[in-house]
Amino acid sequence: MPSKFSFQVIESRQMDHLRVFHDVARALTSTLELEEVLLTIMNKMAGFFGPERWSLLMVDDTTGELYYRIAVGEDADSLKGLRVAMGESVAGWVAQTGNPLVIPDVSLDPHWSSFARRHPELRIQSMACVPIRSADKTLGVIQLLNSKLDLLSDYSISFLRILCDYAAIAIQNAHSMELIHRLSITDDCTGLFNARRLYSLMEECVLRSHAGPGEPFSLIFIDLDRFKSVNDLHGHLVGSRLLAEVGHLLKQLLPPGAAAFRYGGDEFVVLLPNASKPDACIVAKQMFEALRRSRFLKSDGLSLHLTGSFGLATFPEDGDSVHAMLRAADTMMYDVKKSTRDNLSIMGLGLLIDPSAHPAPQLSDPLQIT
Repeated sequence: MPSKFSFQVIESRQMDHLRVFHDVARALTSTLELEEVLLTIMNKMAGFFGPERWSLLMVDDTTGELYYRIAVGEDADSLKGLRVAMGESVAGWVAQTGNPLVIPDVSLDPHWSSFARRHPELRIQSMACVPIRSADKTLGVIQLLNSKLDLLSDYSISFLRILCDYAAIAIQNAHSMELIHRLSITDDCTGLFNARRLYSLMEECVLRSHAGPGEPFSLIFIDLDRFKSVNDLHGHLVGSRLLAEVGHLLKQLLPPGAAAFRYGGDEFVVLLPNASKPDACIVAKQMFEALRRSRFLKSDGLSLHLTGSFGLATFPEDGDSVHAMLRAADTMMYDVKKSTRDNLSIMGLGLLIDPSAHPAPQLSDPLQIT
């Protein structure tokens, strides 16, 4: 029969665990910062098991590899940027199988003693590696090296698993918040940013220019010519797919640091940070020519030709605020739309394309839109 002292030790240990759970739960409900919650969980875990080195690796959803999100201990800096393939090493094996690995003494385990000999630089005597999982999906792993694993009773291992569940909740919360944020600034139809994101990024450009050396930025307004005829001839679903293809084309033509937006309806905007008027003119001409050359909706059995009315303005010479810049670029675009269409107008320079020297392509397709 266990002694009274044994029960007191167990009760004390359980109270310590409850305090940890309370602290971690409080961190989860007091902040949405993933780094802060994960550090709280890892610090509590390290305080209990006293590992020489510990780390938290997360799964990169794009590549499927593990990367070090947090690492503490000797050579922690050398782990930054290091990637671990699924099935590779201890962490990769645990991530791939979804099974925890707890080995108090690697010398007693033939498989992992062989691994330890192949990697003497790790100086592994004991290891614990537990997956962070949610809905049968591995999100990451927590790895403790040379810990007090002789203290890891079944109860303590359950405690370790619960902390991993907390980590999974934190990661899922962060993913959900990221998704909500992305949806709030993204246009569903084209996948481009929406007008809300345009305003916020322009505000950042204005503030940065006022705070720094007065760097310019430029804005290109694009309105597709006679787009309504697409919806009239082919229906709104085809029109939406056409908008998506135009958005994809603009995205491909963006220079580094630039962003494209669906402003509304068949209007698009391109923001060019740090771009002077001459630099912006080059980009606008490239987009103008690419739009005229392209054929859209080939996968739908169509080959539509499309043109656009382009307007360009540059901060601060054409407008010293977000609204002034939008108004300037929009005014230039409407100058084109009310005159020639299929042209580019630049604040201070007027129409840039000579229609007589730049005729529209002659197409036999009766469904072309010009």
